[in-house]
Amino acid sequence: MSKKILIITGDAAESLEVYYPYFRVLEEGYEAVIAAPSVKTLRTVVHDFEGWDTYTEKPGYQLNAHVAFSEVDPAAYDGLIIPGGRAPEYIRLDDNIPRIVGHFFEANKPVGAICHAVLILSVVPNRSAFEGRTMTAYSACRPDVEGLGATYAKETLCVDGNIISGHAWPDLPGFMREFLKQVNSR
Repeated sequence: MSKKILIITGDAAESLEVYYPYFRVLEEGYEAVIAAPSVKTLRTVVHDFEGWDTYTEKPGYQLNAHVAFSEVDPAAYDGLIIPGGRAPEYIRLDDNIPRIVGHFFEANKPVGAICHAVLILSVVPNRSAFEGRTMTAYSACRPDVEGLGATYAKETLCVDGNIISGHAWPDLPGFMREFLKQVNSR
């Protein structure tokens, strides 16, 4: 039976952080399911590092959500990927996100969190899942990692138990390699 990976996102997700994992999961022969607040066409964004003090943002590609958060049964999935961009700042407010994301920590399934994805982890009901752990995220999210009770790693890729974390889209090759290594070992 093929494995099934859940990708949770919304409008203004970073294009590469959604598309690269999506196609990489499909390439592995697994089912990739994109969940969003509702089933609709999502609008992604492109973040780049162009000499500003922060990243720039431009319109990206359109992406179809397969399922609404309210319809997600997290027990049906073998792993979770949370892309960054601006989507995490508002999708974490969806009443279903604590239930969905919390399941992956309760079941000790692989969770890939890149860039601003740590904002979503802030609503996981059981904060003990992060205490004493080491994670990374986009540098501006360091206070969010530390607010979870985790240690912020300056390395651009970090694996601690079932959490695979990365700084930003340039880290996707290692991020997906480590995520799929965990999925494949289960």
